[in-house]
Amino acid sequence: MSFAKTEFHPTPAGKIAFRRSNGNAKKAGIVWCGGLRSDMMGGKATELHQAAMAHDRPFLRFDYTGHGESDVAFENTTIADWKRDALLAIDELIDGPIILVGSSMGGWVSLMAAMERPERVVGLVLIAPAPDFTEKLMWAGFSQEIREEIETKGFWMRPSEYEDDYPITKALIQAGRELQITDSPIDLNNMPVRIIQGVLDDAVPWEYAQNLVTQITSEDVSFHLVKDGDHRMSRPQDIENIKHTVLTLADQLDVSA
Repeated sequence: MSFAKTEFHPTPAGKIAFRRSNGNAKKAGIVWCGGLRSDMMGGKATELHQAAMAHDRPFLRFDYTGHGESDVAFENTTIADWKRDALLAIDELIDGPIILVGSSMGGWVSLMAAMERPERVVGLVLIAPAPDFTEKLMWAGFSQEIREEIETKGFWMRPSEYEDDYPITKALIQAGRELQITDSPIDLNNMPVRIIQGVLDDAVPWEYAQNLVTQITSEDVSFHLVKDGDHRMSRPQDIENIKHTVLTLADQLDVSA
């Protein structure tokens, strides 16, 4: 089974890279929204795409600006750009009803997109979701020295065990403050939401993700806690769990459509 090649689509800031497969137009499509500093070629996105193709479902994955093969340097982008990219992808790169699958930061992007496109988004699967993470996880956890460096220099280089150090900019923090969604109910009507979270997550505490259960207005919300799961949720058993959750929800939505 082969994937379509990477394509590019213009945005106000530059081109975003994407891969998609069409599938049966009568079935709910799936859109992958990745995490901070991740790209669409990761294992979870790739395997979920393959599973969607096997079930003849439309699928779309893309790189936000500043990520992967898309244009613009990472340090020149913020959550406002990534939200714009997701909405553009929904509007212009896939048709019909869709399920958004958001990983970490992608959970924040997915929630914002679902609130702005209720006529298109029919379900959510959130993996270690991190809405408002720039303020409530990053900024809240930074030392005074780091905060002062961001305020005075405009950025701070954040160490990473997975890649080179990368900049957390003042613009990113400010944009995140303007787009916070967890200080009031998250109105999704009665949209079904599935949350998968690892207890051993060192980036998004499981209690933080669990709070979404009460913050989301929908009554159809389930929270799956994986006792030995970490933030990446990339083990074979984690990916199988994600695929099962997404495809089961998609089948249920097809029946109720």
